[in-house]
Amino acid sequence: MLFSFLTQELAIDLGTANTVILMDNKIVLDEPSIVAFDQNTGKPIAFGQRARLMHEKTHPNIKTIRPLKDGVIADFNAAEQMLRGFVKMINHKKTLFTPNIKMVVCILSGSTAVEIPAVRDSSNHSGGSDVYMIFEPMAAAMGIGLDVEAPAGNMVVDIGGGTTEIAVISLGGIVCQQSIRVAGDIFTSEIQQYMRQQHNIKVGEITSEEIKIGIGAAMTDIENTPEPFIVRGPNLMTAHPMEIGVTSQEVAHCLDKSLAKIESAILSVLEQTPPELYQDIVKKGIFLTGGGALLRGLDKRLTEKINIPFHVAEDPLRAVARGTSMALKNTSRYQFLMR
Repeated sequence: MLFSFLTQELAIDLGTANTVILMDNKIVLDEPSIVAFDQNTGKPIAFGQRARLMHEKTHPNIKTIRPLKDGVIADFNAAEQMLRGFVKMINHKKTLFTPNIKMVVCILSGSTAVEIPAVRDSSNHSGGSDVYMIFEPMAAAMGIGLDVEAPAGNMVVDIGGGTTEIAVISLGGIVCQQSIRVAGDIFTSEIQQYMRQQHNIKVGEITSEEIKIGIGAAMTDIENTPEPFIVRGPNLMTAHPMEIGVTSQEVAHCLDKSLAKIESAILSVLEQTPPELYQDIVKKGIFLTGGGALLRGLDKRLTEKINIPFHVAEDPLRAVARGTSMALKNTSRYQFLMR
């Protein structure tokens, strides 16, 4: 390759909550998937963390948008601008030539015939000249070191921001899968509602997310219970300031219904699994990836409910991005990549 220095290879995990980009197997960008626009000019003014700091704190001239909803591009223009902004953040040095960008982008396993071209077009418009796509559970399985091409069953549960993806993988393909719209964002909004109903206190999305990350749990009896989280906000009735300590037991209680939905989706995928692959899964256990895997006691709860051991992958937040990066290195070898 004479002009190989003009080709840049990026692996992109375009998530509902965070976007992670890898180049040469190194994470070069890990930012919240959010963009801020100037309403007067319609031009983007901030991306990622800078835009997140503005979220829910803006005046009418600035609007913050999360372009992805439930794992799917909901705002096409904003997604394109955001991707372009992120690619610029990586290539901030001025060069004589614009590099050709080869990308592997992650998409949901339940993506429809409309959603797949939307991701491809957004990637092309943000500078990708050669775009491949990989299904998210596949990337997650590769990212935690499973051999996806082996004739053996591997099961992955990827709990992201917008969706939970459950898939059984064998011989480099997805045998059966389910994608449900119960994941991190739903957990956050349930904590928000719980605070309103039980404590009469109004909290924003960012604070709810801090509660989830700080003390979020899947069971009421977990080891090393964290200290109560102190929440400050206005009383719904009087608008006087309030201060409340929230415990991880309360959070576990308010997330219970959503976690039950994830359990039933896992069971429904296990029902569809061919018996030979089922045996492999029982032997190896089921792997949890994505930010939701960090809920305290989730592996224990699922193991008790489903009677198959569950393992939390190491660094579950970046498993999908690592897998996408592995696919990028071997685009010619893996048949499951889509153009």
